[in-house]
Amino acid sequence: MIAHLPGTPDDTLALIEGRHGDPFALLGPHEVDGTRYVLAFDPGAARMAGKVGEVLHPLAPLLDRPGLFWGEVPGDGAYVLVGENDAGGIWAMGDPYRFGPVLGEMDEYLLGEGSHRQLWHALGAHVMTHEGVDGTHFAVWAPSAQVAAVVGDFNAWDARRHVMRRRGTTGVWEIFLPGIGEGATYKYAIVGPDGRNVPQKADPVGFGAQHPPQTASVVRDLRGYGWTDDAWMGDRQDRNARTAPISVYEVHLGSWKRREDGRPISYREAAVELVDYAKWMGFTHLELLPISEFPFDGSWGYQPVGLYAPTIRFGPPNEFRDLVNAAHAAGLGVILDWVPGHFPADDHGLARFDGTHLYEHADPREGYHQDWNTLIYNYGRREVANYLQANALYWLEEYHVDGLRVDAVASMLYRDYSRKEGEWVPNKDGGRENYEAIAMMQGMNIAAYGACPGIMTVAEESTSYPGVSRPVDQGGLGFGYKWNMGWMNDTLEYIQEDPVHRKHHHHKMTFGIDYAFSENFILPISHDEVVHGKGSMLAKMPGDDWQKFANLRAYYGFMWGHPGKKLLFMGQEFGQRHEWNHDASLDWGAAQGGLHRGVQLLVRDLNALYAAEPALHVRDCEPEGFQWIEGGDTDNSVLSWLRRGGPEDAEVVVICNFTPMPREGYRIGLPRAGQWREALNTDASVYGGSNVGNFGGVTAHDGESHGMPAHAEVTIPPLGTIILVKG
Repeated sequence: MIAHLPGTPDDTLALIEGRHGDPFALLGPHEVDGTRYVLAFDPGAARMAGKVGEVLHPLAPLLDRPGLFWGEVPGDGAYVLVGENDAGGIWAMGDPYRFGPVLGEMDEYLLGEGSHRQLWHALGAHVMTHEGVDGTHFAVWAPSAQVAAVVGDFNAWDARRHVMRRRGTTGVWEIFLPGIGEGATYKYAIVGPDGRNVPQKADPVGFGAQHPPQTASVVRDLRGYGWTDDAWMGDRQDRNARTAPISVYEVHLGSWKRREDGRPISYREAAVELVDYAKWMGFTHLELLPISEFPFDGSWGYQPVGLYAPTIRFGPPNEFRDLVNAAHAAGLGVILDWVPGHFPADDHGLARFDGTHLYEHADPREGYHQDWNTLIYNYGRREVANYLQANALYWLEEYHVDGLRVDAVASMLYRDYSRKEGEWVPNKDGGRENYEAIAMMQGMNIAAYGACPGIMTVAEESTSYPGVSRPVDQGGLGFGYKWNMGWMNDTLEYIQEDPVHRKHHHHKMTFGIDYAFSENFILPISHDEVVHGKGSMLAKMPGDDWQKFANLRAYYGFMWGHPGKKLLFMGQEFGQRHEWNHDASLDWGAAQGGLHRGVQLLVRDLNALYAAEPALHVRDCEPEGFQWIEGGDTDNSVLSWLRRGGPEDAEVVVICNFTPMPREGYRIGLPRAGQWREALNTDASVYGGSNVGNFGGVTAHDGESHGMPAHAEVTIPPLGTIILVKG
């Protein structure tokens, strides 16, 4: 062997076979008797030289170790390696093994402790200048790996070329690759603890990804975006508050609108078309089905692989920022569906990431999701909880999103969720609550609200778990809002009944008030209600075509008058006939006229009225904002109630008739005499109705009725809702 060569023959053999776990101890510069020598490895080179300035210094090949070269490279500054093959090809490359670590002691400490709130600043692929050289720093958590390497289009996907440096006991591996920048594709090649190669993995903290079905990560430079939403960010706490009018438009970007060739609109196109439409409709927030990178279109994003990468389906990361920035300029908040409950078992994803059950539980009773054929995070592992909590902060901080709606919270809360006896593992106290998942969600909410003032978090939670939207220090989960799944289920069951039978199900429309103020509720008619054979909202309605539309309009009037923030899924706002198809555009042609246009204009006016009248929103979450006038008229299927805001706000009365019979001269109690304006009538002709109503208002007279000091005789249209505002 050549004199002064570092390492043993076994070491150099391990290097060329990609099995050496500490290549930085051998490769790169070494001082020998005051002179710099370099050991370099490139399996494609027949000859190699170190270049200082314009001078080449040939390195000697190790004849029994193909691809290894050793020799003197004078000086103590920068150098590059120049390789040549027998075909005459010549290339130059920086030597990654001459650079020191990028991660500092504080990073190591926080990574080891599992408390790195800005985990994405340490892990992932970062375009940067390191020791005066431009390149990309790669870092990945793989604590059980014997070897971890970066492979990509820059090194022919050869796991021998760029083996990484292990950082102490943190389980993190890192390497700085000079000359690598935006757009490079890469994965991690890992040798597991048993010495076997793990399937090459996409970056768990990668900021970009290839377009599926390709599965590599893509280097994305997140620095220097020119946000122009300072005013919005400063004011948004008022727009997300419990007292604010919050009306959410839930959107699947892949099918909201498609071009003639079938292509979904891009982030930048959505920044114009979707934002303009939602603003025109009067919605206050957009909620996007998951955009974290996912392999299978049919999952709608709910089986994500790249939690830190906006899906490339609609454009690169900065173009997603363009969408958020444009929404803020238009006065719209942006909420993302966030999926910390499970992940798919695709080979390139998190499953057995370093050859062990790293992110998921090893025991399938804890780590396998039977409903979705997916894997469940090991929330009790501090680094995994950190990974998820930091991901929430990542979207809030790097993309200025205004909220996260957390998917399938019930599946995380309970260890026996959708499992039979013997198929689950009790907690340490023998119960079914998943303490570790609860702690993860509480920690996420504490971190999110602490780091990003004014944001909201929303739980999709389908059980009666107490205190979902109660602060953590009061024993709650710490969410800002909770989807009211009980209200949704009951009222949808009711509205699908033939009107002749509705009197037997009246309680389904009134029961929601019994618990309406136990949480900060959002009333959701989401994508889940218009798929898998459930039919569209319009298709759920009984009767002939006119009655279907009238029922739908009356139901929306009931919903907007009911306590709770509002959410509709795209297409529901104009009464699309067919149920949602994620592979096709909404039926925008139908929305241009007729009864569909009427529903669309109604929702627009409901949003405007909801925002304009404080009584309809400022006490959405407080019992003082609601009072029944008549909740028990089952024979007529009529409901009426009062909404109140602050002391100076006009009172609002909502009256619903869920039969096709108009109710003329119907007596209701009112809190004060005088003129009451008919602010909205779902049966108005502009909405496609029969124009039965009260000619713009009613006059209330002194005289007790329904426990109130005044009363009025009103006309309630068939299958209609009217909203009266005190003049």
